[in-house]
Amino acid sequence: MRPSTFIRHFLTTLAGAGMVAASAGATAATWVYVANADSQDISVFQLDRAAGTLRPVATVSLGGTAMPMVVSRDKRFLYVALRSQPFRVLTFAIDGASGGLKKLGEAALADSMANIDLDASGRWLFAASYGGNKITVNSVGADGLVGAVQQLIPTSPNAHAIHADPTGRYVFASSLGGDNLSSWRFDAATGKLSANDPALVNVTPAKTGPRHFVWDKSQSHVYLINELDGGVDVFAYDAARGAMRHQQRTSVLPAGFDGKPWAADLHLSPDGKYLYGSERTSSTLTTFKVDPATGQLGTVGQTATEKTPRGFAVDSSGRFLISTGQDSHAVSLHPVDAVTGMPGTAVSQPAGKNPNWVEIVDFP
Repeated sequence: MRPSTFIRHFLTTLAGAGMVAASAGATAATWVYVANADSQDISVFQLDRAAGTLRPVATVSLGGTAMPMVVSRDKRFLYVALRSQPFRVLTFAIDGASGGLKKLGEAALADSMANIDLDASGRWLFAASYGGNKITVNSVGADGLVGAVQQLIPTSPNAHAIHADPTGRYVFASSLGGDNLSSWRFDAATGKLSANDPALVNVTPAKTGPRHFVWDKSQSHVYLINELDGGVDVFAYDAARGAMRHQQRTSVLPAGFDGKPWAADLHLSPDGKYLYGSERTSSTLTTFKVDPATGQLGTVGQTATEKTPRGFAVDSSGRFLISTGQDSHAVSLHPVDAVTGMPGTAVSQPAGKNPNWVEIVDFP
């Protein structure tokens, strides 16, 4: 067998076994999806970590006000909730090679949803309605398509975020107007929520506006950002009972802040060492250092970012933070200092109108 014939035969054998090497054309890529509410589309970028750049790839029209998004755990699907009528969720297939999105279908949502998320199995879609004061569960088929609403539960005013805990046994939903987190047992076999005991985690002082929340890396603490006063609460988490106990309160407001607080988003670094929160009035990102023993937070400092930073995300390497500007209609790529965890000076570039949500997807 001639050498060239042998090489072709060897590569064909690898391809048939699902093991094509990089030399045969496989490449790693990181895609960034930004939901733009007012232009009703998604901006697609490629993150080049080596160059420290975001490269515009495509714009995908949606036909509705795009806000919350979530990516399936297997990275095959992107779900986008539209907050204009008719209220619905769109399912897109993600092309790992190009970052492209192919619309597969859409399903009705019960209201305008401020947040959506999936359970661990990917079979159920949770949603929280700010204006409708409700949470819902939709089914998700084996083909990735979202089905009908299976359950609708009224909540305290202004439901804002909804997530299952890391065990998948409990679901929590924040109520910005009710100053609480509702607590639910979750049956992954039926997709049904039932009230936990206790049914509410109350947030004090009143009128703080609970908004977004995340579990820490050890799954022993919950961090909650409050929209109306910029406060960040730390709760000890009991995974066996789905219960929270308050431990600390700090703030994303910069020193000397003079204005109406308008806090927005909250994310941990992948290694769990740092927590980041965005504040829209000051257009800043606050960095907190997480105490590995207690889970409590120490403020590292603030970083200027896009005007009115509603949503942001940290990439899987922890080396970059991508922030959106509701009023700048742009996104910023911040390099993250490996020693301090602080986002550095950003490179800004245009997105669509009113960008508000970021999802980052790695393909090896």
